[in-house]
Amino acid sequence: MGRWRTTGSALLRVIVVWVVSTLTMMLLAGILPDFKLTSDNGESITRVALTAAWGAGAFGLLSALVWPLVVRAFLLVPALVLGLLVFFLNGSLLLVALRLIPTGHGAAEPETAVIVAAVMSAVASATSTSLAVRDDDAYRRRLSRLADRRRRRRGLDSAPQPPGLVLIQLDGVGERTLRHAVDSGLMPTVAAWLQGTHRLTPWRTDWSSQTGASQLGILHGSNFDVPAFRWYEKESGEVMVSNRPASAVELQRRAVERTGDGGLLTVDGASRGNLFSGGAEEVALVLTAAARRGRRNRSRAGYFAYFSDPANAVRTAGSFVAEVGRELAQSTRARLRREAPRIKRGGLYPFIRAFATVVERDVVVAAVMGDLLAGRTAVYADLVAYDEVAHHSGPRGRDTDQVLRRLDRSLALIAGAAGQAPRPYRIVLLSDHGQSPGETFESAFGLTLKDLVRAGCGLPVPRRARRTRSGAEARYAVRVALHRPVEEGEERPPQRESDPVVLASGNLGLVSFPDAEGRLTREQIDRRHPALLTTLANHPGIGFLLVRSEEHGAVLLGGGGGGGGGAGGPEVPLAQLADDEGLLKGFGRGAADAVRRTDTFPHTADIMVNSMYDPATGRVHAFEEQIGSHGGLGGEQSHPFLLSPVELSAPVPDSGELVGAEQVHHVLRRWLGEGQGPQIPVGAEALTMAEDSPRTAQPEGSFPVVDRVVQDKTC
Repeated sequence: MGRWRTTGSALLRVIVVWVVSTLTMMLLAGILPDFKLTSDNGESITRVALTAAWGAGAFGLLSALVWPLVVRAFLLVPALVLGLLVFFLNGSLLLVALRLIPTGHGAAEPETAVIVAAVMSAVASATSTSLAVRDDDAYRRRLSRLADRRRRRRGLDSAPQPPGLVLIQLDGVGERTLRHAVDSGLMPTVAAWLQGTHRLTPWRTDWSSQTGASQLGILHGSNFDVPAFRWYEKESGEVMVSNRPASAVELQRRAVERTGDGGLLTVDGASRGNLFSGGAEEVALVLTAAARRGRRNRSRAGYFAYFSDPANAVRTAGSFVAEVGRELAQSTRARLRREAPRIKRGGLYPFIRAFATVVERDVVVAAVMGDLLAGRTAVYADLVAYDEVAHHSGPRGRDTDQVLRRLDRSLALIAGAAGQAPRPYRIVLLSDHGQSPGETFESAFGLTLKDLVRAGCGLPVPRRARRTRSGAEARYAVRVALHRPVEEGEERPPQRESDPVVLASGNLGLVSFPDAEGRLTREQIDRRHPALLTTLANHPGIGFLLVRSEEHGAVLLGGGGGGGGGAGGPEVPLAQLADDEGLLKGFGRGAADAVRRTDTFPHTADIMVNSMYDPATGRVHAFEEQIGSHGGLGGEQSHPFLLSPVELSAPVPDSGELVGAEQVHHVLRRWLGEGQGPQIPVGAEALTMAEDSPRTAQPEGSFPVVDRVVQDKTC
């Protein structure tokens, strides 16, 4: 009886969807002049209805049978292009369906067919979904059958599986931002977790508080020699950029070479929406996979399941258009209200924001839900929506509040899918960094960091920069340092080989001299450009500089915007550097160690520049066009979070602190091991042997018996 009831319910849903689609087609034929279901001589309403029924049935059948094959053939095109092709392919299927009508009376112009197909797909999906939701039992059975089918396909038996681990990264959401969102009722799903099942643990980033460094350390266990989001490498003459495919591949290769393992997700893992793969074979919207070529390129396979249903593309397109409109309205409101700080948000940005907050979110969430139903062991996914909006709208406000609400709904969907999965899952929520607010450096002082550096070197700068107070002071410093008058327009002629490379990563700036081998010392820089370091150190928008010194090895310089500076800029050897003292006053705990660690990197720039930081307001000055920024030291950008189930072991001891992405990697690796369980019976003799045995490096994804025994004793 249950089987007959299920079959009857499914058949009823098909009939209802068919009827609704038929009525929709008839309505569109009456509205759109280029879409016809009758001949020129006219037909009876019965004939029209029969024609519409044939067309709707043929279109539905083609969508179910042919559509997945067509989409799979286009997996090599980028995600956004595929999303646009969906509409044209959907329209093509409708034209084919109209030609299959026995009466032969269906006709439509190609552009009209695209509109009709999109509307019919949306209506059919909405009707089917509403019917399935009303029948909770049928909905659960459908998810269960889908999970069983995928489990059998992957060769998993029906025996209980150990818990899997789902790691969801909320890009750019700092600990304080998360707490504010929970307290304000913006994220009820997260609030429910905090009230019973999860614990919240803050952690501190390295000096480079950005996704490239943090995610590389989290997924691959090492972010050594990643001084910023972008930096110049003298030996190759190339600028490394964390979100450039070729650079991401090289960074991942270096991390794997340094650690000796493939990454956190090597064993039955999936990587979704990340810069790096973490060693996973199953990837979607992963930057390192986008650089692959050939038959093994699986970077698009992860979103095949999403676009294989044309209704998904229709829904996402509707949300995409709505998000573009929302951004235009929000930016217009900010301009009319003269909100400050504010940056320009025109050009392609509304579409970039819509892609990050809608398309990428939908594809990543759908891929994660598919991973759960497939029973994968470990999943790591990055939701970048908040970070993208916060850069342009600021970390707090109505714009970002709306994004946080939608992210919470995505988390609820993932949690719901975990409840239908063939194995239990532990959901861990984490972030890679926070966001610090503040007016841009250029907006505050009228010139960019590059302009200031060039002025300090005596090189030509734009007229607008020469007219600013900072530019005038830099030119005066050059005249004094060179002991000769240099009138406006008569600066030293540029020497091509000595022109500095100036890069920005949030409120962290990097100055390199490409013609010099190795890292220049303070004395060498002074001989080249006597006024440069003085100009930078005394500027009110700059907190401190890191440079090498022939006498002290490495020093911090500052004075203008630093906490403990004075005229002329003090020099503090790194060995004497202390948290919340002198130039690091206000930057918080761990700042000194973060600077010292970066100084050991081979590709640290000749001059590392950190902007000023105001502890009272939490503001910094980004050297990019961002009013919510991250990348250096100062404020919430250095304080992300880790939200984990209480059934997992504590991330750190009660008296300890979680510092750096590499430590987060080791915590996640430990939790993966806990999920797998012990491999041998645990006894006193085994425990003694395990504790006395030396540990050796293991390939990524292998959980040695010694580690498991010790973990079980700890738990």
